[in-house]
Amino acid sequence: MTQRSQSQQHIPDGSREVPEGQHAVTAPACAEGPTSVQNPLPRLTLAETAQVVGEVQLPTIAKGPILRRPKMVAGVERLGLEARAVKRMHKVSEKYGSGPVMLNLPGKRMAMVLDPEHCHRVLEETPEPFAPGEMLKRNALKHFEPKVSLISHDEERAERRRLNEEALGHDHPIHHAAAQFMPIVQEEAQRLLKQVERDGGRLGWEPFHTAWQRVVRRVVLGDSWADDAEFTELMESLRASGNWAFLKPVPQEDRDELIAGIRQALEQAEPGSLAAHMAEAHGGGGTESGEGPEAAEPENQVPQWLFAFDPAGMATFRALALLAAHPDRLDAARLQVSQESGAAVPELRLLRASVLESLRLWATTPMILRETTMEVEFDCGVLPAGTSTLIFAPYFHRDERHLEFAHHFAPEIWDRPRGRDEWPLMPFSMGTGICPGRHLVLLLTSNFLAQLVDDRCVELTSHELTPGSLPALLNNYGLEFRLS
Repeated sequence: MTQRSQSQQHIPDGSREVPEGQHAVTAPACAEGPTSVQNPLPRLTLAETAQVVGEVQLPTIAKGPILRRPKMVAGVERLGLEARAVKRMHKVSEKYGSGPVMLNLPGKRMAMVLDPEHCHRVLEETPEPFAPGEMLKRNALKHFEPKVSLISHDEERAERRRLNEEALGHDHPIHHAAAQFMPIVQEEAQRLLKQVERDGGRLGWEPFHTAWQRVVRRVVLGDSWADDAEFTELMESLRASGNWAFLKPVPQEDRDELIAGIRQALEQAEPGSLAAHMAEAHGGGGTESGEGPEAAEPENQVPQWLFAFDPAGMATFRALALLAAHPDRLDAARLQVSQESGAAVPELRLLRASVLESLRLWATTPMILRETTMEVEFDCGVLPAGTSTLIFAPYFHRDERHLEFAHHFAPEIWDRPRGRDEWPLMPFSMGTGICPGRHLVLLLTSNFLAQLVDDRCVELTSHELTPGSLPALLNNYGLEFRLS
């Protein structure tokens, strides 16, 4: 079925073949409108495709789509490749207009989204006709979470999404178990600060990452997992394997070990952990894991939380750099921390907005992927079924042609919810597939930041960030601070 851009639908000839893992939609032979063959989308030339692949896609892949490669991140930062990628997309949009445009790839259907309206549309019309289980994503995530909601369909996706939303507090800026999480954040941040004191006030990525992962394990799995760094290393090993998608076999034994560990955490259901909330959500409705086509598979949802909290730590460290480079904002954040010190769960709006700005300026998910389950009509042509549809977030986030704050630290833009008709900023994606854990991430990251900046001088010693002209990429692995 072809979906019109003006919320109308018509049906082209016959059924369309879709990739394995997708669900075909069969249409009767009487067509009301043109098909993707009769009215194709604009297609880049071979040379233009090579430029997009080389300047936009390859640096993103090189950095590591599932687990970052620190040396590659440093190289992309040093060579300015992220800014070059945004400029390449600008050139494509200037020539081809609103798009979308098809890449000229042999044997693979792939399109790039160029227009804000189309960006909103693709993300709001998830999972039909824009399924989140895109082919490359399926092959990457199967290395550690083959039945996660992100790559599921139909009833399975609905049930798995429900579990995630209930456990993570999807619609609640303050998670219902926030008061139980706050002592964990405070304890681990203070533990980190004592290490910083022993190191003469120096704070680098490694001690920060170690402390943050202790928070993650305790919040997700339970306090008894605090010292189990090997479990984090197992997860990172599987994510590193996922970087290669279908080019590398799935390490089955390691994946089984990961899933077994998560099952153990779900069975333990330690009070105050997300594992306990997942166990409760699973027991309160839906189907039993492994039974029938609607299997909930709760143990396959938790790896995504462990995965997502890693880039959340990257965003937090970069947010600390933003605050250090903007002393007035840092002073305002300290004041807010002081004013809310008596609250059981501080709201910390400025620190939350600082993390959002970190994610806008340096997207931890730069390429958002969808795959069409049917033909979809746009003004300039018809997008074929089975097409990987790519949204390059930095192209929208850092577009100085339309955003006066494109290269500024502008936390004030997050003071109110952004509407459907506004320029797409997607730190946690958007639409029906928006990250169900976004509020929890902001709760934990802002409160962790609060512990680091409260009553301390924060100096960024590794980089010089110029307010109003922030770099297109900031290598979190190379950031160093002095706290006093």
